[in-house]
Amino acid sequence: MSCKIGSSYIIKMGDTLFNIAQQQLNSGDRWHEILKPDGTSFTEEDVQNLQIGQEVCIPQSGNGSTGGSTGNGFASLVSRQTYETIFPQRNNFYTYESLMMAVQKYSLFCNEGSVEQCKREAAAFLANISHETGGLHYIEEQNPQSLYCDPMNTSYPCAAGKNYHGRGPIQLSWNYNYGACGEAIGEDLLNHPELVSTNSAISFMTALWFWMTPQPPKASCHNAIGTSGFGMTINIINGGIECGKGQQTPQAQHRIQLYQQFTGVLGVTPGENLSC
Repeated sequence: MSCKIGSSYIIKMGDTLFNIAQQQLNSGDRWHEILKPDGTSFTEEDVQNLQIGQEVCIPQSGNGSTGGSTGNGFASLVSRQTYETIFPQRNNFYTYESLMMAVQKYSLFCNEGSVEQCKREAAAFLANISHETGGLHYIEEQNPQSLYCDPMNTSYPCAAGKNYHGRGPIQLSWNYNYGACGEAIGEDLLNHPELVSTNSAISFMTALWFWMTPQPPKASCHNAIGTSGFGMTINIINGGIECGKGQQTPQAQHRIQLYQQFTGVLGVTPGENLSC
């Protein structure tokens, strides 16, 4: 056995990293702590292509440990079972493992303030991505009416032959968002926007980038849910269309209904200021 860190485990038929972590670490949400024999982490492609007889390495502190998820508040709030319950008709592209990989890049996501505040943020994020994608069904915008290229933005000029229509859980749109997001997560999304609809971990990263990043003159959704309430997240994501219409738009009302549903699943009250 060749594990540099931890104890060796050999993949058997039907094994997934989540199931192995459930058995060996007492929590499937700790699957990302399992390493390759050389001590490196598993990529999204690795996770989806485990082979029978392959060696993986389990942390020595695994059995009986009550340790959490290395600062990953979201994983402690939304288990795989909860995720699958919330999104029963989700596209196979949107895997729980991919979401967990994306969450690792944003340690403050659902990890600031009280447990109640963190649960509300988790519910708010899930409600908004559910609305944007029809329950995590759609990967790309349906029937886009433009290329979403702003030629006046010289910081992130559009690549020839590429379009920047909505893709991913929050439907990332426009060349300047693809460019800025790509820089933040270390992927060339400006020249390869299709990565958002072909790599599920990257797709979730784009949603979390938008959620955690201030959208001047507006705050980030991450800060808004804790200071202003759920309604402000609607305003930040799509306020020009869904807010300030004199009455609650059907789109905003749908987001609110999903948020109320998901806060119920997570066992927390929705708080105040639900409308945008």
